[in-house]
Amino acid sequence: MSVESIDAAIDRIVQSYQRIAVVGLSPKLARPSYRATLYMQQQGYLITPVNPQHSEILGERCYPDLRSIPHPIEVVDLFQRAENVAPFVEQAIEIGAKVIWMQLGIVNHAAAALAERAGLAVVMDRCMKIEHARLQRQGKTPPWQAH
Repeated sequence: MSVESIDAAIDRIVQSYQRIAVVGLSPKLARPSYRATLYMQQQGYLITPVNPQHSEILGERCYPDLRSIPHPIEVVDLFQRAENVAPFVEQAIEIGAKVIWMQLGIVNHAAAALAERAGLAVVMDRCMKIEHARLQRQGKTPPWQAH
């Protein structure tokens, strides 16, 4: 895939999907998962934390895994080590998610291939917060942010 087509796919994802499950979201303010997810929540994205060690993060109920979430999820945003993402990709496929998003520094080609074979879009080694901010600078905003 060319750089242009990757960027076009990212643009479409960021502007089309509002429901995000964040796997590995930390309640610690200094953690990248917390800062990036808080930003996305402030931009109107509907955040569902997935962390079995907590009951609530960012004012949202936490779930122990993707299968436990009672509402539809479009994007599964993974703040997990690359070697740990495969089970979450399998769960994302089971729940009907549309996108697997592996954050900066996270690359797992086997898990990506599994997701793509199941029809999910895959983004690896990119930050949703950074991509959203880039689109905003270009004057592109999701429909739920229209003013």
